[in-house]
Amino acid sequence: MSNDQELLGAAALMAFKLNGQFLELAEHLARPVGVTATWWQVLGAVLHTPLTVSAIAREMGITRQAVQRTADVLVGKGLMEYRDNPAHRRAKLVAGTPEGLEAIRAISPHHAVHAAQLADLLGRSEFAAAVATLTKLSEALDALDLEPCAGSAAPVPPSAVD
Repeated sequence: MSNDQELLGAAALMAFKLNGQFLELAEHLARPVGVTATWWQVLGAVLHTPLTVSAIAREMGITRQAVQRTADVLVGKGLMEYRDNPAHRRAKLVAGTPEGLEAIRAISPHHAVHAAQLADLLGRSEFAAAVATLTKLSEALDALDLEPCAGSAAPVPPSAVD
């Protein structure tokens, strides 16, 4: 295995671990105000401007179907609403309601506490550098050519992996 492969594997494993850690923190922050981390993620995407389900999915790096299911639940609970989209007749815009936006605002004080703790633990400049590096890594992953490589091995059927 090449050093590049080892780096990609290590980066992926660390990203998976970070994802779990961020989800745990998000649940910890969101639970007291009656939302889940997933609800917070989707509501947070439309804090400043309504977006389509597809745009939220692209921004958050999750599937359109997952966003649609979450948006439907949030609309049902009165935390989000669908609006007509002047740019597209069929793709509705999703927007937070005053109740939904208030739930997100209620998370802010505890979010600020944990953000300050992280900044203290890492140092503010190191924290900013980590965010910049993660952003650069995400942009590089977006630029990858994901077409199958010529001569690559045949895909392993899911039943062979279980």
